[in-house]
Amino acid sequence: MDRAVLLRSLSCSTTAYRKLFFRTRSSSSCFSSIPHKQKKPFRVLNKNGPLRWVPPHHFNLIRSFSVPPQAVSTSPIHPSPPVDLDGSHDIADKLGFEKISEQMIEECKSKAVLYKHRKTGAEVMSVSTDDENKVFGIVFRTPPKDSTGIPHILEHSVLCGSRKYPLKEPFVELLKGSLHTFLNAFTYPDRTCYPVASTNTKDFYNLVDVYLDAVFFPKCVEDFQTFQQEGWHYELNNPAEEITYKGVVFNEMKGVYSQPDNILGRISQQALFPDNTYGVDSGGDPQDIPKLTFDEFKDFHRKYYHPSNARIWFYGDDDQNERLRILSEYLDLFDANSASNESKVEPQKLFSGPVRVVEKYPAGEGGDLKKKHMVCLNWLLSDEPLDLQTELALGFLDHLMLGTPASPLRRILLESGLGDAIVGGGIEDELLQPQFSIGLKGVSEDDIKKVEELIMTTLKDLAEKGFDPEAIEASMNTIEFSLRENNTGSFPRGLSLMLRSIGKWIYDRDPFEPLKYEKPLQSLKAQIAEEGSKAVFSPLIEKFILNNPHRVTIEMQPDPEKASRDEAAEREILEKVKASMTEEDLAELARGTQELRLKQETPDPPEALRTVPSLSLNDIPREPIHVPMEVGEIDGVKVLRHDLFTNDVLYAEVVFNMRSLKKELLPLVPLFCQSLLEMGTKDMDFVQLNQLIGRKTGGISVYPLTSSVRGQKDPCSHIVARGKAMAGRAEDLFNLVNCILQDVQFTDQQRFKQFVSQSKARMENRLRGSGHGIAAARMDAKLNVAGWISEQMGGISYLEYLEVLEKKVDQDWDEISSSLEEIRRSLFSREGCLINLTADGKNLTNTEKYVTKFLDLLPRMTSMETTSWNAQLSPVNEAIVIPTQVNYVGKAANIYETGYQLNGSAYVISKYIGNTWLWDRVRVSGGAYGGFCDFDTHSGVFSYLSYRDPNLLKTLEVYDGTASFLRELELDDDTLTKAIIGTIGDVDSYQLPDAKGYSSMLRYLLGITEEERQKRREEILSTSSKDFKEFADAIEAVKDKGVVVAVASVDDIAAANEGRPDFFQVKRVL
Repeated sequence: MDRAVLLRSLSCSTTAYRKLFFRTRSSSSCFSSIPHKQKKPFRVLNKNGPLRWVPPHHFNLIRSFSVPPQAVSTSPIHPSPPVDLDGSHDIADKLGFEKISEQMIEECKSKAVLYKHRKTGAEVMSVSTDDENKVFGIVFRTPPKDSTGIPHILEHSVLCGSRKYPLKEPFVELLKGSLHTFLNAFTYPDRTCYPVASTNTKDFYNLVDVYLDAVFFPKCVEDFQTFQQEGWHYELNNPAEEITYKGVVFNEMKGVYSQPDNILGRISQQALFPDNTYGVDSGGDPQDIPKLTFDEFKDFHRKYYHPSNARIWFYGDDDQNERLRILSEYLDLFDANSASNESKVEPQKLFSGPVRVVEKYPAGEGGDLKKKHMVCLNWLLSDEPLDLQTELALGFLDHLMLGTPASPLRRILLESGLGDAIVGGGIEDELLQPQFSIGLKGVSEDDIKKVEELIMTTLKDLAEKGFDPEAIEASMNTIEFSLRENNTGSFPRGLSLMLRSIGKWIYDRDPFEPLKYEKPLQSLKAQIAEEGSKAVFSPLIEKFILNNPHRVTIEMQPDPEKASRDEAAEREILEKVKASMTEEDLAELARGTQELRLKQETPDPPEALRTVPSLSLNDIPREPIHVPMEVGEIDGVKVLRHDLFTNDVLYAEVVFNMRSLKKELLPLVPLFCQSLLEMGTKDMDFVQLNQLIGRKTGGISVYPLTSSVRGQKDPCSHIVARGKAMAGRAEDLFNLVNCILQDVQFTDQQRFKQFVSQSKARMENRLRGSGHGIAAARMDAKLNVAGWISEQMGGISYLEYLEVLEKKVDQDWDEISSSLEEIRRSLFSREGCLINLTADGKNLTNTEKYVTKFLDLLPRMTSMETTSWNAQLSPVNEAIVIPTQVNYVGKAANIYETGYQLNGSAYVISKYIGNTWLWDRVRVSGGAYGGFCDFDTHSGVFSYLSYRDPNLLKTLEVYDGTASFLRELELDDDTLTKAIIGTIGDVDSYQLPDAKGYSSMLRYLLGITEEERQKRREEILSTSSKDFKEFADAIEAVKDKGVVVAVASVDDIAAANEGRPDFFQVKRVL
């Protein structure tokens, strides 16, 4: 559940360009027949890398399948008989740890030992496995009593210097110069997590030490300026100006509270849990954050950041005794206290009857506001912990009802035409008590009651009739496949396991049980086989939903005046604050503002920087990671084979060249892809087709992929059909891909209209929540053809197309249906096709005959004509107006056009700019949630972006100062080495086998050879200070010739155009 977690910003420097050039990450969410899980149309080299990393739906585990479902237990932890084959018990005992339990976790081929630190009571789970991607995490229960955001602000602040590492932000130094595969922190409603991961053991222990020192001995509890920077403060540059609020978390949460879906999620949670800690916002409400005092902040750390309140996790192939030795150095410094009792979360008692809440959300003035309502029904399922079997069954029920487009509750709601898109997360069990939420947005004011009635009648019908046997089989196969595959994408497997375990461990329940799914899964399957699915699932619907009085209905009403009212209320508060101050007070506040800014912009002294442990260049491999690839042919079609161990899973991509498609059909491509997966064939309706995919495969997706190609004018543009299955079902996989591509009929007008409404709702939500991605796509569209294509399929132009298409579906369906068929005829043929396979050698060989059969069924074209797409948007500065309290500001230019020749040092320099100049000036001093830069080495576009930014023109001034920053920069050897190592960490990012095969395919499509990869790596490793100076000349072009796109509020855009007359061409989209 995304609303439940807030995270510290990940790297401010996006790494899409590095990862593609060397190794491209791939999320397992690509594999799905579920459109809200599949990838939206995307560019390989997009600039909209997330400023904060959100775990891939790790809460709603059953439906998303990024990680296995949480198998849980209500029983307390019982010690197992000690098994000590390596003498580690004696060492643990000497280090002050008592072994509580040791168990083999067959599901992940690991040995897990639970220890308790005798002196403090800290609990430690030590998991030993052969996974080189080592993970550490420390978790504290941190239940807030109000919405001032203490846990969230503290999560940011403890990483701003500590006892052993007395610099401004050790976190940033780790971003700059470590080989981490994960580095972040999460704030939940009731706990705070600090995880790190690395494949390099020395680097891993460095990360662990920095994090342990940060949480137990942070400087922030003695440094008021850190509290001001990360939390909130009054800002006044001179006494004649107006006072404003600044603070990283303050502005982050302003962004959160600008998004209707986030507002709905927060209101739902707080209404379900009015009497415990979940009734407030741990992330912080912008209206409440300025009420937080420094004393309260310090007291919260003293109270909860203590070993007695800690759960500590280790996972990987490192020495388990060394783990305990590192921990003992910290834990032995403390005595036990009562934190674990004081931090306990009390359960919410169930209501005696339903509750209704009506709230308003900030809406734009465009469109019919009467059709912009949201309604969501929420249930708190229990006031006591559920047994393991019940929780697992509820997870399956959730997938059956909502997990795919064919799932009845989801399908019936969308087919009703009462709303545009689903809201509510279904079953959510990451908190103490599970919940169920479902509703619609884009609802007409007159249809709100109809939506509520439809939800209830559908649930009653499901309880009475049960589910189709095919649906049961599809869900079971999908879930089992995910469990066996254990594909967590770029997310470390050990961290996925940690989050599953901690979901019960944090409430003093058994941390082992969530890791052991096999027995409860087989038990559930046996129960279904013996009693029938209706006997299993219908009582759950009746007990936990239909007959449950603890129901909260949330109605959200659009209010075009709310954003301006909130801003006016904030200004009024600040005006009163200023009016209450004397001239001396104002002068002191202005001095304090300048002192804070001076501290933020003053570099750490070299001696402080040297305290942060780092690797040397001798620790870095000189050659890039090799992925085996054999290029062959089957009947004239190129086939790429990647011989990798995949645990008997076959990963396949069928790639078609998109260059024969007419330009005017490009915006229809994303809906074409969705139609392939969600419309039926002559012999099967879409429900049957969807169930067949679930029964036979691990998922199939279809999406467009576009990138510039360095040195070429024409872009690389393809449609990718991507699927996976157990190797024994390779024939089923290719038969289904063929069925999807060739047999699906584009005849269902009403379903297509739903797709349009859903896509429009997704785009509107993206505008509010990921404005930096929208700005990046818009800038690219002004600078190159590949950017223009992508923007047609996923930017503002696409949203405008959807608005027209929504009306056209009713007026001229035949033309649309004909256009969909024309896309199919243009794309799917043997000519221009490429097959990419990843599996072990034996399974690759066995799969060839099914590939041959698949290719035989593809149409042939006598000749393949390519279409000219030579188009770009007008390169004018553009402001996109949306209802928001924060801005997203971008500026970009093509530096190849200045004569710059690519050198690997550019990767080092662009990362360094993001982690120093932009971090310090846009985030730390400017108050934005983040600022970063990206160099797309394929197109030559160098871009700057900010995220949840209170500024606009000030941020542009920072961007324009980058070249001067580089020219004046004096780098010592240690700093340069860290920058190089950090870049190699991005280049060598950890990948699972499917991602390795996919990345290798992308390099093949873009013409990137192994020789070029080696050359760029050598250039990275030999980067010098001189390269920084020379790169300054190249990016001066962004200052002089760059195009600006800002997604911002109407007031900030008006102020910008007043400060720089006619600087922006204004475009209203919401």
